[in-house]
Amino acid sequence: MISKLPRWVEYGALLLAGLAGSVNAIGLLGFQHQAISHVSGTMSLLGSSLLTPTSASVHLLLVIMSFMLGAAFSGFFIENQALKLGRRYGVALCIEGGLLFLALWALLQGYTSGQYFASAACGLQNAMITTYSGAIIRTTHMSGIITDIGIMIGARLKGMPFDRRKAKLLMFIVVGFLFGGLTGACLFQRFEILALAFPASFAFIIAFSYWLYLTYRTETPVN
Repeated sequence: MISKLPRWVEYGALLLAGLAGSVNAIGLLGFQHQAISHVSGTMSLLGSSLLTPTSASVHLLLVIMSFMLGAAFSGFFIENQALKLGRRYGVALCIEGGLLFLALWALLQGYTSGQYFASAACGLQNAMITTYSGAIIRTTHMSGIITDIGIMIGARLKGMPFDRRKAKLLMFIVVGFLFGGLTGACLFQRFEILALAFPASFAFIIAFSYWLYLTYRTETPVN
């Protein structure tokens, strides 16, 4: 069970889930109705397309490979999957924002490679924060999060202890992703693909907020 849940973990998970939710909503509405923040649906589409392979099959494969490369970069750059204050999350978020801006530029030029940059950005974020105090944290898709909540409810009905702090963390992620999706959809209705500039900029805002928090923690004396 999670014995202590710092506020920065809650808010960080909320913001990152919101970022991913907005990217995914924009992707579903604008990238040939393809999910961007996770690869489950893309993998299914790839499997189906192999019945009669076309150029679309290659495109789907590249989307999946881009996600994996983003995750691989995160693993190389951050070096540890356990969430810990002080690791290079700020730089990783700036790189994610840069990838999203590259995706926006490429898509505005009519290049499908924009989808690969966006997918790599989500893969990087998904791998950036993987565990905290034994809890698996995924901020770019909800399958595992909803599954964990269901398992916890079922276990509680059976009389087992309920980890309220873990449930709180998971709900922060769900709420963040949901409202991120709402924001992304609203922005897409008004700005179309230019809406991608919002999550790209938001990644930099989260990064700078993280650095400011680190500075505050360093300068604040410990009682």
